[in-house]
Amino acid sequence: MAKDRTAAKLQAQYGRLAGKLAQVGWLLQGTISQRTIERVGEDGKTRSYGPYYQWTWKQAGKTVTVNLSASQRRAFQQAIDNQRRLEITLERMRVLSRRVLELTTEGVPRRTPRRKLNAKD
Repeated sequence: MAKDRTAAKLQAQYGRLAGKLAQVGWLLQGTISQRTIERVGEDGKTRSYGPYYQWTWKQAGKTVTVNLSASQRRAFQQAIDNQRRLEITLERMRVLSRRVLELTTEGVPRRTPRRKLNAKD
């Protein structure tokens, strides 16, 4: 009976998490970095150029980097944040799935451990 209540609570949590998936939005993997270039001119003064934004991600085992505008950076960063939230939600759903399935299905009976033989025996 207690298992049924626990399983029902876990299933309700799973349902709430599944509802979040419908609201995720655009998804991207990777990282956005802000770069500034500093150069020393012929007059000896240092000039800063930028900021420049770069989106980096892995594709087929290779690192890919793309330069972004400031408006792209905002949109791409939102999609990256969405991806990270999605991964957290999916991991929670996996944990809940495992727990509910363990509670609601019958497993294989466990064997009793063998007695270890000592070197003296």
